[in-house]
Amino acid sequence: MAHTRIGIDLGGTKIEGIVLDGDGHELARRRVPTPAGDYAATVAAVAGLVRGLEAGTSPGASVGVGIPGTLSPASGRVKNANSTCLIGEALDRDLAQALGRPVRLANDANCFAVSEAVDGAAAGHGVVFGVILGTGVGGGIAIDGRALTGRNAIAGEWGHNPLPWPGDDERPGPPCYCGRSGCIETFLSGPGLARDHGSVTRAQDIADDDPALDRYVERLARALAHVINILDPDAIVLGGGLSNLDRLYAEVPGLWQGWTFSDSVDTPLLRNRHGDSSGVRGAAWLWPPA
Repeated sequence: MAHTRIGIDLGGTKIEGIVLDGDGHELARRRVPTPAGDYAATVAAVAGLVRGLEAGTSPGASVGVGIPGTLSPASGRVKNANSTCLIGEALDRDLAQALGRPVRLANDANCFAVSEAVDGAAAGHGVVFGVILGTGVGGGIAIDGRALTGRNAIAGEWGHNPLPWPGDDERPGPPCYCGRSGCIETFLSGPGLARDHGSVTRAQDIADDDPALDRYVERLARALAHVINILDPDAIVLGGGLSNLDRLYAEVPGLWQGWTFSDSVDTPLLRNRHGDSSGVRGAAWLWPPA
């Protein structure tokens, strides 16, 4: 049969796995709880999930894993993970040993970008910038359907740059968990929008005509204009809970023109096709066709 891929999305509360056939069709899917704070149990849970998925399909599938962090090129161990039990661990090697085959790891935002570039909203586009607008703000870059990791494994880490062209009322900006202030994440994450709104209302429930949402749209336009000025991608795809806001697609492309170093901008801003499944599908696509 055609090359079969397994993708794993390793989250803070759940581990999701999917099996794709050679054409990208889903053959199986399972979820298990993440053993909170227990690295050895997490490795065992991922390995067990892979074996369970294979039992109903075919053995020997390639395995890709999306993680909330990345592997450091300097140490070969996980860094920048909000699941702190992973930090400092050689997760790819430990999983490879547990499964008896090579395992590819990537940042979950990179997996999102790959998924949408391979067979999602941006299929057919060469350079794709994938944006996660949720509890945090992340970014990933896919080139010809492959994740761009970068020399320091931080390519696309858009959320921890400062909000560009800030106004006086935006400086120095809210404090960020990374230790700096005014990061894009502090303005464009769900909690950042809710804080700007001045309530604990879920960001997705803020009314379309609310001034906080007006500010959000304009800030997103500025932040994405910065990406266009540097990367000039063929398409930008939005994911995460805030990507469901219709106003973003209607208004942001009309605003970012004022911040880009070009006489015209025709970059498409796209709503993701695979939704919450983009991460796990992108993990499976970390292995190219055999």
